[in-house]
Amino acid sequence: MNLRSSLFLLAAPLLALAPSFRAQAQKAATHELPITPATAAWGYYDAAAPPVLRIKSGETVRVHTLITSTPERLEGAGLPAAEVEPNLRDIVAHVTNKGPGGHILTGPIFVEGAEPGDVLEVRIQAVDLAIPYAYNAFGAKSGFIPEDFGYSKMRIIPLDKKQMVAHFLPGIDVPLRPFFGSMGVAPPAASGRINSAPPGIHGGNLDNKELVAGTTLYLPVHAAGALFFVGDGHAGQGNGEVDITALETSLTGTLQFIVRKDMHLTLPRAETPTAYISMGLNEDLTLAAKDAVREMIAFLVAEKHLSRDDAYMLCSVAGDLDVTQVVDGTRGAHMILAKSLFGKVKQEKGK
Repeated sequence: MNLRSSLFLLAAPLLALAPSFRAQAQKAATHELPITPATAAWGYYDAAAPPVLRIKSGETVRVHTLITSTPERLEGAGLPAAEVEPNLRDIVAHVTNKGPGGHILTGPIFVEGAEPGDVLEVRIQAVDLAIPYAYNAFGAKSGFIPEDFGYSKMRIIPLDKKQMVAHFLPGIDVPLRPFFGSMGVAPPAASGRINSAPPGIHGGNLDNKELVAGTTLYLPVHAAGALFFVGDGHAGQGNGEVDITALETSLTGTLQFIVRKDMHLTLPRAETPTAYISMGLNEDLTLAAKDAVREMIAFLVAEKHLSRDDAYMLCSVAGDLDVTQVVDGTRGAHMILAKSLFGKVKQEKGK
């Protein structure tokens, strides 16, 4: 027997075990995070919040979230008591550390290695409906035109998971595109506990309907471990979210987290399989829109190596500047630019 054969025989048992080791590693890299009184962050983002889960960069979390409401409000709108999620009853009954906002978030998740100045890449692998209903509501002092609606109203809306539509009214079905309205990291420690309602440099309540499964969200990190929070499930939403709510529901998401030391951002950014998305956030919608354009120009200069003049022109001839939402105090705008525009550039580089 020669040396090569001996080495093969020694290695064979290890090779046979390799698939088992790989399976164990893959299993260990996926975490399950339920929503309970112990894992809920009600109404805030905070760098001082204790982590409910610690993971390594590259690992995946299947995270459960809850509808942002209360059993009393849901039942008052006509939902049968038996259809209220038990976890919602538990959280409403037992969580006293809450506010100043109203969103029931899950988290925070501590991602090892994340430090201020880094970027947390959040790959949204799946977003699934958790319950067969949603609600939409407006209030006398909320929404974009409260002067026209000086009262409150809430409606329970059935969700058809098989057809992926919401039965809004007889003859009116709304296509479902589930996403998390709120995904963010802790703000800088100096900010203290901040309200979950306005989005900001930490991300948070972005209410960006493009952040569906298959999309990647990039968040600038401001605290050790990033401290990621998620919630405010939407089965669907229109740009603007004008009455202050979408198709509010409970969702389960599969998210992969990657610490990026090679990226440095000042505002959240996203990427779909077919497009790049820049974001702008400001109490003034015009200023938010300006920031979204500036962020796309900065992306094109840094990543596509365009001149600033060419980037500005490309934004004008091919970019779609949209209103994200106008109801969260801090308003949002985003620009979408198709990846297909850069196909020829990639081909030339490959020659």
